[in-house]
Amino acid sequence: MDPYAKPGERKVGEHRPRIEHVSPGEARSKNRQERQAEKQQIVAERRAIKKSARRHLHRLLERDLDETGSE
Repeated sequence: MDPYAKPGERKVGEHRPRIEHVSPGEARSKNRQERQAEKQQIVAERRAIKKSARRHLHRLLERDLDETGSE
C-alpha cells in the first residue's frame, strides 16, 4: 500500500476488490463454449426479429402501393 496515496486510491493493484456484475456462482459455472452459445442464441433471436419486421414493413408497403395504384 502506498503511504502517500489518497484515501480512494488505497485499494489498487492486487488489493483492488473484484467487480462482479452477476452473482459469483452463476458467472463461474459457465465455460467459454456455453457463454458463446448463449451469445449466438441472442444474436439469432435478434436477427429473426429484424427479419420479421422487414417482412411486415414490406407487406405494408406492397399493400399501400396496391391501394394507390388502383385509385
